[in-house]
Amino acid sequence: MATFLYKLGRLTFRRRRFVALIWVALLALAGFGAASASTATSSSFSIPGTEAQRAFDLLEQRFPGASADGATARVVFKAPEGEKVTDAANKGEITGIVKELRSGSDQVAQVADPFEAQAVSQDGSTAYISVSYKVNSMELTDQTRDALEEAGKDAQGSGMKVEIGGDALQVMPHTGTAEIIGVVIAAIVLVITFGSLIAAGLPLVTALIGVGIGVSLITALANVLDLGSTTPILASMIGLAVGIDYALFIVSRYRAELADGREREDAAGRAVGTAGSAVVFAGLTVVIALVGLAVVNIPMLTKMGFAAAGTVAIAVVIALTLVPALLGFAGKRVMGRKARKGAEAAESTDAKGAKTPSLDKAKDTAKGADAKPNMGTRWARFVLRRPVWVMLVGILGLGVIAVPAASLEMGLPDDGAQPKSTTQRQAYDMLSDGFGPGFNGPLMVVMDGKGSSDPKAAAERVSKEIESIGVVAVTPAQFNKAGDTAMITVIPKDRPSSHATEEVVHDIRDAGEDIKADTGAEVLVTGATAMNIDFSQKMNDALMPYLALVVGLAFLLLMLVFRSILVPLKAALGFLLSVIAALGAVVAVFQWGWLGSLFGVEQTGPIMSMMPIFMVGVVFGLAMDYEVFLVTRMREAYVHGESPGQAIVTGFQHGARVVTAAAVIMMAVFAGFIGSSEQMVKMIGFSLAVAVLFDAFVVRMAIVPAVLALLGRKAWWLPRWLDRALPNVDVEGEKLQKQLTEGPAASGSDSGSDSDGGDGHGGERELVRV
Repeated sequence: MATFLYKLGRLTFRRRRFVALIWVALLALAGFGAASASTATSSSFSIPGTEAQRAFDLLEQRFPGASADGATARVVFKAPEGEKVTDAANKGEITGIVKELRSGSDQVAQVADPFEAQAVSQDGSTAYISVSYKVNSMELTDQTRDALEEAGKDAQGSGMKVEIGGDALQVMPHTGTAEIIGVVIAAIVLVITFGSLIAAGLPLVTALIGVGIGVSLITALANVLDLGSTTPILASMIGLAVGIDYALFIVSRYRAELADGREREDAAGRAVGTAGSAVVFAGLTVVIALVGLAVVNIPMLTKMGFAAAGTVAIAVVIALTLVPALLGFAGKRVMGRKARKGAEAAESTDAKGAKTPSLDKAKDTAKGADAKPNMGTRWARFVLRRPVWVMLVGILGLGVIAVPAASLEMGLPDDGAQPKSTTQRQAYDMLSDGFGPGFNGPLMVVMDGKGSSDPKAAAERVSKEIESIGVVAVTPAQFNKAGDTAMITVIPKDRPSSHATEEVVHDIRDAGEDIKADTGAEVLVTGATAMNIDFSQKMNDALMPYLALVVGLAFLLLMLVFRSILVPLKAALGFLLSVIAALGAVVAVFQWGWLGSLFGVEQTGPIMSMMPIFMVGVVFGLAMDYEVFLVTRMREAYVHGESPGQAIVTGFQHGARVVTAAAVIMMAVFAGFIGSSEQMVKMIGFSLAVAVLFDAFVVRMAIVPAVLALLGRKAWWLPRWLDRALPNVDVEGEKLQKQLTEGPAASGSDSGSDSDGGDGHGGERELVRV
């Protein structure tokens, strides 16, 4: 592989104009497709195989036009102090708003008058209008949302407090500001790392091009593939992070090759052949982790995974082709100022016929900018002296942070998790105060009476069983025209995301089994709350199979890369440690409320149910990035004859600074999403930023070298029969190095004549040729 990528790097360097033109054309085509495509309207959420989904499907069949899974809204009114909503003036205002809502949009399915639907609190201070729509929240038009928001403004003028809750106002979270913050921090880190604006700008430009193409393709294909409007969030988040990282590693290796005295085209080929091999396999681990989300069998999650995986694949191809092409345009400006001055001094001296020693000295000056002992080298030597202590401190530290994960409670956030300044949160609180917290999450019980001889009697039995469980209210059964199916609304005592409400759902389902045995009628529980409970259970059930699939495939891939059994095993165990520690931090902040105000957490509650499996998928791929980039450099040094201990030092000498920069960049990209007002986006950003912090700086930079130091040569052991069976992909470039040493390839005589990025010094090839 290294040999093929070496040739690819040289080819794209020579044909840089053509390569750059292709990528610009692809970006333009993808952008045109996104601009001309119709807006994504479908964001259907289904959970195949669950009771809640079966109930929704049944309602679609038996109650045609009822739009059981349509968006809902609640317009909540609170009378001024000393008044009641039933007073003539207030009642007139509310009745007028009911009429206004019914005529405000053709997407409205039903508007319930609170005075007819008994939606007035006992003290008369609060009332609410229930609005149901024909389509889900993501399909609502702006006109429909505007009509809903305008409906209560007149009532506010009369002195009543009016707030709107429900999912009708739910819109796709805006993350542009977060991405800008991440890019700015990434730019600062790159400038500090490289000491060159050109070198710092390359990873940013190529990553933005990759994300632009990926997100544009997702937008263009949204309606065709039913991707939905929320799919680009994960793709942009992951694509931006890995795109910068992959380009960063290629550029860093290119600079190192130039510092070793390589001619520019040869340096580009060697950078792509070595660091590019690591990029390919690191990208494969991320793709495996994201595509593996299909195991969960939730269409929305599967599509998000495939879309993000496609963006990662684009980032890999860009790193292997566009990055070396742009390096050709950049010329020597990709080097830091000190190294560039050394090279210029060498050329100037050579033009005057200087002796070779002075040239070597100038070359050493250029090389010294990147090759001098750094913090990574000193840290590696420290770890080699105290491997046991470093390993124990790292493992115990992460173990302590992981303790809260044992108390993990999962669910999906409701409006109670919104910021207190939002109308959804205020409506939630007004309903809780006026009616009880359970009114924010009513359950829908569906009775299929086709198998019963007396459906009405069965419905009465269902209502009595539910009342005996202990709930606030049970509405009379509403039958369809055929009289074989009924809907019953149940109001639990506690808030939707509480453990008590989950128990109510399970109790109703348990009672339904006895009812079916006695009457033949099937009882199903659905609604947003029940759907969330079923979603959490499905995620729990899929976690272990998904973990086994992803870790198993990645283990085989890493065994192929490192030609070792213990190194991939260590990588997988270290990843599990960092993920559990990150989950512990998430529980401490979002469930227990520790430091919650610092991260804008206004309401604690259960952790988003998709978080564990989401973290496993995303963090595993990213963790393997650092493993591949850092350890392949160690493997390369070991294969080329260094001792195991010295190979660790060499790996850190060349890779620690770049891995540190890559981790800081990735943390910045993820941490930017913590500022989102959406609890789900905030939690994702926090969890991924913390996971990268733990994995990159504790596991990969401390525990990994400590374990490798303790294992010594055993770390690179592989049974002979397995060594013969596994194909040699030559990630460390051993075959490439041998070919270049025995018979160096032609340096590409046209590279110097090509004016793109050249400096006009035709003698540079002779000066730095190996």
